[in-house]
Amino acid sequence: MSAVLAIDLGGTRCRIGLADRADPAGVRLVEDLAAPQSRAEFLNLVGGLLATHGAEALGLGIPGLAQGSLCRWVPNLPYLDGLDLTEAFAGTAIGLGNDAQLSLLAEVRAGAATGLSDAVLLAIGTGIGSAVLASGVIVAGQGGGACSFGWATADLADQGEDVSGWLERQAAGRALDRLAQGAGLAKGHELIAAARAGDAGAMGLLAKPMAALGAAIGSAVALLDPAAIIIAGGVAEAFDVIEPLLHAAVDRRLPPHLRGVALLPARHGAKAGLVGAAFAGALGPNWRRTS
Repeated sequence: MSAVLAIDLGGTRCRIGLADRADPAGVRLVEDLAAPQSRAEFLNLVGGLLATHGAEALGLGIPGLAQGSLCRWVPNLPYLDGLDLTEAFAGTAIGLGNDAQLSLLAEVRAGAATGLSDAVLLAIGTGIGSAVLASGVIVAGQGGGACSFGWATADLADQGEDVSGWLERQAAGRALDRLAQGAGLAKGHELIAAARAGDAGAMGLLAKPMAALGAAIGSAVALLDPAAIIIAGGVAEAFDVIEPLLHAAVDRRLPPHLRGVALLPARHGAKAGLVGAAFAGALGPNWRRTS
């Protein structure tokens, strides 16, 4: 077996998996640790794992911007900024990417986007991560930050901020939590449960964030004409509730020939980042080209 070390690195947790290079979708979780808190700790961890498992390839997903094998900007783990993995782990094949882009890679190679050449993924959790597949290529942009839909804006009065984008403030998990608390509920998942049970008030509260999300998706469809929009992240668990609201909001903002784009739930759930990292490691630096 030619082993791939797959790492899904978040701001607080680090999920580590192993896969056969010939079968990245079969990646198995071997450790779930607290995220390293310094560059030295990160390098020691990864170097030790590569040696222990005899891995010849490394796939790494990060919560920030990646350019080739370079970690450009990782706000929750700033010690990674400027780290070139090819230099740090010489002789190892490197597949490095933003976590949302690797989630899309997982869905393209073995998930909801299999067989598609054009798709958009929105990973909606505490914030909103996003990625675009265009003509068989997962788009990076000139600095790795392409297609950051969490920063989409549909409100001219919004003054913006440095920490989160307009769409994140309108429709991400924390926005649903605020709506729920205003209705006397603890969290957004309780609001979703009430809507699922037929509570008209709960459905009414969800209309505004879904309209905001629909406006951003409509703009993405008008710009890219994808075959599908894939909804991932924690909010994907509410897909049955939000899909009708989203479809209506998207179609209202599009001409007839672009209406009806498929809205699909992601298939890999919480494992998407690890599966994507395994595929990136197996494919190497050119993992963005999927066809």
